Amino acid sequence: MLKVEHIGIAVKDLEQSNGLFEKLFGRVHYKIEEVASEHVNTSFFSIGETKIELLQATHPDSPIAKFIEKKGEGLHHIAYEVADIHAEMRRLEEEGFTLLNKEPKKGADNKLICFLHPKTTNGVLIELCQEIR
Repeated sequence: MLKVEHIGIAVKDLEQSNGLFEKLFGRVHYKIEEVASEHVNTSFFSIGETKIELLQATHPDSPIAKFIEKKGEGLHHIAYEVADIHAEMRRLEEEGFTLLNKEPKKGADNKLICFLHPKTTNGVLIELCQEIR
């Protein structure tokens, strides 16, 4: 794993949350993007070398909607940049981690992504991500 690529925060209202985080960070978000496959709208802030991703559900059955219903708004996941997502997925599975998807899928911000089950990572949802080339 190369670095923390972004930290994902589940929010109920993306517009309201953008305003809050703009005040907090002293800068505006640089991108809003829908990820239809995950039923979310995302907004990204660049903070140094790490990004903050706000995630708002677009469907009541989406993972973000279920997360907020169960735990409320807040930290959802930590994403790590990897050089070769396929190799890293194989390595982590061999180490005993449970992958939530068997193949990487297209995520926001031009990335291939895969999540690790939080039951195998001390309760933290971990996302692997690789820039699509």
